[in-house]
Amino acid sequence: MKTYYFPVSTFKRTNLIDITNKVKDTVNGAGVYDGICLVYSPHTTAAVIINEAADPNVASDIESFLNELVPLNRGFKHLEGNSDSHIKSALIGNSRIIPIIDGRLSLGTWEGIFLCEFDGPRERRVIVKII
Repeated sequence: MKTYYFPVSTFKRTNLIDITNKVKDTVNGAGVYDGICLVYSPHTTAAVIINEAADPNVASDIESFLNELVPLNRGFKHLEGNSDSHIKSALIGNSRIIPIIDGRLSLGTWEGIFLCEFDGPRERRVIVKII
């Protein structure tokens, strides 16, 4: 088992950042031929998804929908003013598991891995665990 870390800078309050190439590079450098890759965000206001990466409008649509579903100014009780961010992260989840087959991530043709920022801009950390 190997554990890797990399930083991700986000630049908006709600922001989906494509981290696919960073994760692929990490897997390629690990030298694992057959296994699993866990991609994890250790933050309560961020999440990880796998979705279409070919058309950036998909990420934009996801951002817009989540902002409509869980609006910033809904009168939440959390004093920091970022309850919407915590709720979005809880709905999406903070990790994904991807099989490694023949030394490569087993993603679909259009799939990419995204770090979802819900309380930015910030410097985030992604943990990649390869088993």
